[in-house]
Amino acid sequence: AHGTNPASAVFAGYRVQPVKCDSEGNIDVEDFRAKAEKFSGQLSSCMITYPSTHGVFEETIQEICKITHDNGGQVYMDGANLNAQLGYCSPGEIGADVCHLNLHKTFAIPHGGGGPGLGPIGVAKQLAPFLPGHPVVEMGIESPCGTVCAAPWSSASIATISWLYIRMLGRDGLPECTSTSILSANYMANRLKDHYNVLYTGSNGRCAHEFILDINPFKEGTTTKEEEIAKRPMDFGFHAPTMSWPVAGTLMVEPTESEPLAEMDRFCDAMIHIRGELQDILDGTLAHADSPLAHAPHTHDTVVSDTWDRKYSREQAAYPAEYLKANKFWPSVGRLDNVYGDKNVICSCPDM
Repeated sequence: AHGTNPASAVFAGYRVQPVKCDSEGNIDVEDFRAKAEKFSGQLSSCMITYPSTHGVFEETIQEICKITHDNGGQVYMDGANLNAQLGYCSPGEIGADVCHLNLHKTFAIPHGGGGPGLGPIGVAKQLAPFLPGHPVVEMGIESPCGTVCAAPWSSASIATISWLYIRMLGRDGLPECTSTSILSANYMANRLKDHYNVLYTGSNGRCAHEFILDINPFKEGTTTKEEEIAKRPMDFGFHAPTMSWPVAGTLMVEPTESEPLAEMDRFCDAMIHIRGELQDILDGTLAHADSPLAHAPHTHDTVVSDTWDRKYSREQAAYPAEYLKANKFWPSVGRLDNVYGDKNVICSCPDM
């Protein structure tokens, strides 16, 4: 599940029991069964994301739901990856008892910068009496849980965007978004698999709507960190991929249905080029400390500076691909010391 799931459970007063994964990134069903049976007298729920954050469809998902139910628990499904389900299956069919449906990613709401966010929550009929009520707006139930939100259906301005998105795409368009997001991820994984290790795939060798590139094999031979490989795409005009989640030392790629083929190819070409820069370090052509990866991203100020004492050219730094000479997005900030920044908060408090 996503990292916020156990955090939410602890916040609500529960004790969280982690479950093992197998070598393919799937839930270890026997470990899950043993722990469900061990805590059957206390089991509240199983929290799970489907498809998983490893980028695969858990083939035992219905068995996992049944084990949970057989031991007195309910299934809480994190709907963050609903864009790989929509139009083909549903949380209820799979066996979930409650699911929040993230409107970002699946239903056109922005994802970055902390929001805005909104997630409708759907429940099975046995949980309907426990949905929140409202002292002013008639909700159709007598709720023992009281009021959770002053606006009972949250932000009308956000919900309206998703409603319009659903109406305009319609019955045929929504499943096409799902199939396109899965096809796009598999296309990119297939293009990159000969250059990087795609960490997890299903039994048919395919991923779901996202996939994980394992950077760990390069660390020993090049001392290059995943952080450096994540920053180099900024020189090609790409935002850094999700890094070290859910597996340390990896990058996650998730194109969704939004990216055209040309943009996916441009990203794959950039990652293949970066793989070549890794090979230069492996071959001893450049030392790690002298490579573009150790200094990326490269700002405009750095490249036009009077001083350039690096072992690679300014052109390789700023224009690693020919098309960038005609259309270049310059990173505004170069390499930061992330750990220092996390540990030493600096308040830039200007006068009123």
